[in-house]
Amino acid sequence: MKYGSLVLEKRDFVMIKRYEHLNHFIEDYTHKDLLETLDENMSNALIFNLEDMPDDIIRMYSTVTVSGPSDWSDTFQVVLPFENDDDNNKISVQSKLGASVIGLSEGDTIKHGIPGDFVVLKIEKVLHSEDQIKEDIPEAVFKKVLPKQYKNLLTLNI
Repeated sequence: MKYGSLVLEKRDFVMIKRYEHLNHFIEDYTHKDLLETLDENMSNALIFNLEDMPDDIIRMYSTVTVSGPSDWSDTFQVVLPFENDDDNNKISVQSKLGASVIGLSEGDTIKHGIPGDFVVLKIEKVLHSEDQIKEDIPEAVFKKVLPKQYKNLLTLNI
C-alpha cells in the first residue's frame, strides 16, 4: 500500500458506515464477512477532507482501471450499493471488488477471487468524477462515526 493504510474522504467514510449499519442483520455470510473485512480495514484508515485528498486515491464515484495476468484489464466505477449496475460497469463499494479497492491508490495491488483461486490485480489508473456524495453530513455525525484516532490530517508522509 502506497500510503501504508487506506485513505478515505470523510463523507465517503460516513456514507459507507451508514450503509454498513443498514446491512447489519444480513444472513448472507459471504456478504457479512466482506462487510466485517471492510469495517476492519476502515478502522485503520487515514481520513481527510475532500480538499486534502491525494489525487491518486480511489473514492466513491472514482473510475478505476485494473490490470491482471495476460494483458487483461477492466474499468469500472465505485458507487453506493443502490447504484450498482454491472451492465454499466458500476460496482458497489460493498461488493468484493469495490470493498477491495476503496481507499487504495494507483500502483497498489489486490488479490481478487476466492482463496486458492485468486489473481493479483494492479490499480493502473484512477479518475475522479464530478459526482460525489452530496448529502450535507452534520459535524456531530462525523464525530460520532469517525474512529477515535481520527485527526484532520493535512499531509501524508511518503
